[in-house]
Amino acid sequence: MQKILILNGGMSYGESGGKLNLAFSEIIAQELEKLGKSVQTTYIAQGYEIKAEVAKWKDTDAVIWQMPGWWMGEPWIVKKYIDEVLYAEALGVLFSGDGRSRSDESKRYGSGGLCQGKAMMLSTTWNAPLYAFNEVGELFDGRGVDEVFAHFYKIHKFIGFSKFLPSFMANDVHKKPDFTKWEADLRAHVRGNFS
Repeated sequence: MQKILILNGGMSYGESGGKLNLAFSEIIAQELEKLGKSVQTTYIAQGYEIKAEVAKWKDTDAVIWQMPGWWMGEPWIVKKYIDEVLYAEALGVLFSGDGRSRSDESKRYGSGGLCQGKAMMLSTTWNAPLYAFNEVGELFDGRGVDEVFAHFYKIHKFIGFSKFLPSFMANDVHKKPDFTKWEADLRAHVRGNFS
């Protein structure tokens, strides 16, 4: 994996200024560049050109999403980005349709992706504490953050992504901030997955 696309889904909204996700995006880029990777970053809240984004997706080996977890999922600007970028301009470039064929019943829904071999990594920030994800009886009932984002992984699988790297999560970002620990952990996580 030499070409990496970082998608920063942070934004200024409510009590969040988007600064933590911006800092994490920059940390990820720094670590990847130290490893000799070619890095492109899209700051979704700053706007984007759809055709240029499709070209970035086509040309990348891996996509890293950096975003906050809002109301048990991605922020609305991330969903908007996905809806816009993975639509008409991406058809025939990132996927060839839903995979099914009227003439061949063996072709299955979700098999039309053209992004085989590409990888995805999710890095999220949450005010929720870690135990809320990992302990049975808590809000996410021990299912972890990847279960919360199961739909997000399916989006990538639909367009052909086949490698899903371990996710990274910073917790208690408002109630118990610990940037020094998060930074060290994130740098190690990136090195561990991309070196």
